[in-house]
Amino acid sequence: MSSSPTPDAIRTLREKAELTQTDAAALVHSGLRTWQQWEAGDRRMHPGLWELFRLKTTLIERPKTGINQ
Repeated sequence: MSSSPTPDAIRTLREKAELTQTDAAALVHSGLRTWQQWEAGDRRMHPGLWELFRLKTTLIERPKTGINQ
């Protein structure tokens, strides 16, 4: 059984995906305030939403930068 992610894990993955809190909330069909509560540790994110967020952030393609890419 999956468990709820820590606030640090939520924030770290969002930042790694280069998403704002608003954009991250929209990915899991949530509101900004709820997302802020998850990152602050005031509310626990449901494991199913965490799984959805992890799956969706792996599908986001970032533009490649640099000469050797």
